[in-house]
Amino acid sequence: MKSQPKKKSAKSKRNGDSPIWDLRLYIAGQTPKSLTAFSNLKRICEENLQGKYHIEVVDLAKNPELARTDQILAIPTLVRKLPPPIRKIIGDLSNKEKVLLGFGLTRL
Repeated sequence: MKSQPKKKSAKSKRNGDSPIWDLRLYIAGQTPKSLTAFSNLKRICEENLQGKYHIEVVDLAKNPELARTDQILAIPTLVRKLPPPIRKIIGDLSNKEKVLLGFGLTRL
């Protein structure tokens, strides 16, 4: 059985002009959908943000009161805190194009 996703981070050590993406993934326990969402998010970030991101995983099964912070109504939900504006994507993040569009990133 897989272990529950925990807080992960990958911060840029360079002083480039690209921002650090601050992402918060809301899940509810160790469900297949939660694990898939975390795995998909990690892969998309590695492929498109090259270490310029920070992922915080919030498990609402352990801390349900934290759902109010970002007004979470469904899980899994990804909240992009930075760079502004705040954006939310609901689901397991399996549609890479939808996630990139939600991030405001486009592929040429």
